Amino acid sequence: MTPSRYTFSEYSPEWPVAFRQGAERLRELLGEELAVVHHIGSTSVPGLAAKPIIDILPVVSHIGRVDGFTQIFQEAGYRAWGEYGLPRRRFFTNDHEGTRTHNLHIYETGDPSIERHLAFCAYLRHDGETRDEYEALKRQVYAHHPADIMAYNDAKDSWIKRIEQVAARWYRRQIGQREDEGTRPHPWIA
Repeated sequence: MTPSRYTFSEYSPEWPVAFRQGAERLRELLGEELAVVHHIGSTSVPGLAAKPIIDILPVVSHIGRVDGFTQIFQEAGYRAWGEYGLPRRRFFTNDHEGTRTHNLHIYETGDPSIERHLAFCAYLRHDGETRDEYEALKRQVYAHHPADIMAYNDAKDSWIKRIEQVAARWYRRQIGQREDEGTRPHPWIA
């Protein structure tokens, strides 16, 4: 299997548009099984330079049923990877002319990994200093690994894991404030 090529670019206002188009396509493919769709990853953070790969987190009613959609996803141009190292997830990718364009990280409603993904992105949108630190790291890593996406991801891993812990604590405080204000504490749960 040939690995996908990847690039690194400045933030693009086209990324949210590409997310909305991808989300609409997922609604068509998954129908009533789909509860909600989130834009995650670096392309969901305004102003953050990134690999121009749209990370989408669809939340479904029953993760086991997603396997029955594999052929439909493949016919729509996605490659199925199963859990791909993260239990309870279904991972699909879409490449255009050998370059990765979309990653789908499908989880079941209530899965704790949903919060991890949402918290990280929300924290980067909230904390400009951390966002800038992450961008500097990403630029440095890309300069060293422009043709090796696995090395690029591995080089960022320890920083991401450290910030995920900070982000989760911050995110839970935000949720607590919403509960105190009487608003929905978990907007990602349908």
